[in-house]
Amino acid sequence: MKKMKYVLMMLPLLILAACGGDDDTFQIGIIQVMEHPALEAAQAGFIAAFEYYGIEAEFDIQNALGDRTILPTIADRFVNNNVDLVLAVATPSVQTMFGATDSIPIVGSAITSYEAAGVVNSNAAPGTNVTGASDMNPIELQIEMLFEFVPHLQTLGIAYTSSETNAVYQAELATAHARSLGLTVVTSSITAIAEVQQNILSLASRVDAIWLPTDNTHADAMPIVGQVAIETGVPVFPGENQMVMGGGIATLSIDYFELGFQSGRMAREILINGANPAEMPIVFGKDLSLEYIVNGFMVQEMGMVIPARFADYVWFPED
Repeated sequence: MKKMKYVLMMLPLLILAACGGDDDTFQIGIIQVMEHPALEAAQAGFIAAFEYYGIEAEFDIQNALGDRTILPTIADRFVNNNVDLVLAVATPSVQTMFGATDSIPIVGSAITSYEAAGVVNSNAAPGTNVTGASDMNPIELQIEMLFEFVPHLQTLGIAYTSSETNAVYQAELATAHARSLGLTVVTSSITAIAEVQQNILSLASRVDAIWLPTDNTHADAMPIVGQVAIETGVPVFPGENQMVMGGGIATLSIDYFELGFQSGRMAREILINGANPAEMPIVFGKDLSLEYIVNGFMVQEMGMVIPARFADYVWFPED
């Protein structure tokens, strides 16, 4: 399994935490809702695009560390500093930034549905100051993959965070496709991370496997989810590779570094070539590249068998 390339590419980058600089240097605000490897990869890919294209920029990186009440303060900071462009990482970030300005260009990344988030008129023609790259994963392929790991699969559990627009949207798509495949679907939602353990325990008692969308709450709680999976013997299949590494079994996921790099390309078009975000269609990560990952440790702990075609995608935690 290849190592996470974004870590290596971050090393040569100079990231400044304050605005200021000469007229040839763009001032870029980055607003991120929480710390998570996938979101960090998207941010790193975005910055790497500026390095790759030789664009001089200073990045004011602000992370709410999971406290959404801080997001409006970050948004006001960028508006008051009149930055040239904002990268909004994850749905809550782009919603907050969109509510704070209709003039500063906003490029999103790691956002599932810009339409469902209410920040664009449509994916094809945003019509606002927002554009970006979507981390909508290949949900249909993910659900179909489950049959290879769980041949007896008849009942699928889907857990999601009801307060996250992206999670609700993904859960609806997954439910519809699973039912079209003849599966019985049991859905269950939470509102806070404190509810994750009991909710997964309850769901595991009623299903053969569990699928999770790429919502921020479950992503943060994957060690808890993984422990429940081991205790109950019910495998969990998240929608994103970092969540698999945190305690899931397997997935087919987009590359978040590449997603962020694409957002960087879009920022370049706006800053250098004068493109209008309102006229820039949303780009989907699943159309860029996809990669499998299988958590070898979790497979062993649960006594499962890795299907032969996934043998080259097995990942083990480092000692």
